[in-house]
Amino acid sequence: MSFFQQLQAATQTDRDALFNLPIIRQALAGEVSLESYQAFLTQAFHHVRHTVPLMMACGARLPARLEWLRGAVCEYIEEEYGHEQWILNDLRACGADADAVRDAMPGLPIELMVAYLYDLIARGNPVGLFGMVNVLEGTSIALATHAAGAIKARLGLPETAFSYLQSHGSLDIGHMDTYRQLMDRLTAPEDQEAVIHASRVVYRLYTAMFDSLPVEPARAAGACHAAA
Repeated sequence: MSFFQQLQAATQTDRDALFNLPIIRQALAGEVSLESYQAFLTQAFHHVRHTVPLMMACGARLPARLEWLRGAVCEYIEEEYGHEQWILNDLRACGADADAVRDAMPGLPIELMVAYLYDLIARGNPVGLFGMVNVLEGTSIALATHAAGAIKARLGLPETAFSYLQSHGSLDIGHMDTYRQLMDRLTAPEDQEAVIHASRVVYRLYTAMFDSLPVEPARAAGACHAAA
């Protein structure tokens, strides 16, 4: 079994806990309210804004034996730069106050997740950051592939309100193919364990974030939109 397969098997329970949340089931069915979608984008902004700084910190701390991984980090940074601005643009297209979101604090799960990842890089094994990639990109693929179009149709929002979510469907599928290849090159047990442990931590915090989002009956979203 490849390490990527081991990673998926080791985190199956945590992944199931996330995808069994009512808000995720509603999202995959396209049955979320405008408030829920705005809340998701708000929390997404507060972790996506740290993706590039985290990757830069990770690349600086990787040992010489993982120079091949540092090169991959550089490519990832280039591809991810500026994605938080897409989210702010989506929020504006949804009628939200993007400036207020930018200046506000994240919810506690995202605040703790970001702090954990910076600390992991600084005091632990920086390779563990790839546990975050495993969780966030795998989740965004599922939401983009199965939820974005249905949510857009449900809420009647313009295409410009889904640039972040829709772009991460095809984009992250490509990323995950590359990610699988990178993880299968990790042979040191301490690196593999760092990725597995970080994946579990991020899954739990990301699950807590989704669990904090408003869950409303689908009819509430439709009634709200009809009233508008």
